[in-house]
Amino acid sequence: MTMTLDQIVEEARQLPQDVVAELVDRILETQHSGTEHNLESAWRTDIRRRIDEIKSGKTSGIPVEETLSRARTAAGL
Repeated sequence: MTMTLDQIVEEARQLPQDVVAELVDRILETQHSGTEHNLESAWRTDIRRRIDEIKSGKTSGIPVEETLSRARTAAGL
């Protein structure tokens, strides 16, 4: 017999919190599987593009000291 959504929610309310958290994680993973792979692929493409731009001289990097200074300022440190 198939459970209704209300029955599932009621059953979940009776479960320990850690079990509910794992259930939610599993549901999200099932619904969004492949998303992580797509993000990794997009990051790789963007990183390659940025490296090519730096190597070709089209753009230049920002020195780490300047980057850290900007981060500290933004964080109010």
